[in-house]
Amino acid sequence: MVIVESVIHGAVSIVSAIATGNGATLGIDTFVKTRMSVEDGYGISITSDNKTISSRLINKVIENIISKKQLEKTKIGLEFKSNIPTGYGLKSSSAISTAVAMVCAKAFKKKLTDKEILKIGVESSIQTKVSITGAYDDACACYYGGFNITNNYKRNLIFRRPAPTNLQAIIFLPKSRKRGNLKKLASFKPAFEKAWKLAKNGDYWNASILNGLATSSILNSDPKLILKLIQKGALSATISGNGPSIVAITKKGHNSHIKKVFSSLDGNIIISNINNKKAEVYEVQN
Repeated sequence: MVIVESVIHGAVSIVSAIATGNGATLGIDTFVKTRMSVEDGYGISITSDNKTISSRLINKVIENIISKKQLEKTKIGLEFKSNIPTGYGLKSSSAISTAVAMVCAKAFKKKLTDKEILKIGVESSIQTKVSITGAYDDACACYYGGFNITNNYKRNLIFRRPAPTNLQAIIFLPKSRKRGNLKKLASFKPAFEKAWKLAKNGDYWNASILNGLATSSILNSDPKLILKLIQKGALSATISGNGPSIVAITKKGHNSHIKKVFSSLDGNIIISNINNKKAEVYEVQN
């Protein structure tokens, strides 16, 4: 039996890629820990502390790496432990698809580059309709950590830079998961293009605020909340991904006013540090 484990982290949006195909993301220290066991036999079993995990996505990643012939004589066990809330735009699908590609490549001794690992996760997300653009920006931030600026359609990481470690992400998870019409984001294309250019030039916080104002007006959130968070001292505030989570970036020790704003709303708050660490995968001696 071969046993392989990996650790990958979560991320938040700075600029959504849905309208333009260009995205910007930031790694945070939420995580997915994955354990894969491989032995003679047949079938794929998945156990997870998160019941909403997509088995279709996981199976598609495996099928995109391992031949059908090999799968017919191999028994695969997968275990996931994650603290990334699913369905809130906090990149759980990108983290999981990339993690599966990592452990699969390691267990079956496939020599894949970082870019190939990311591409498999992205293509699998599109094939299973988990993502519209493939979320290459999300996958890069989960995999590399730090700031990531991407062209999702070309699967191009334009640059990755470490983020200051004296920051925290204060994340609000609304009780209502109702979202607006994602197709309407295209009507705000000029705003997202401007936001992405700001991020590309290193002005991440203004990029994030512009993204938040444009996105919140469409995705069933209140743009006034974005402005209020800035007034209360947040460096930036935005909707992450397709929502409905709202993310405020603050300096450590300066989050009490932000938490107070979120506490007046119906939902939960999580606090996460910034992550600059690349995802890891390793074989376990059994």
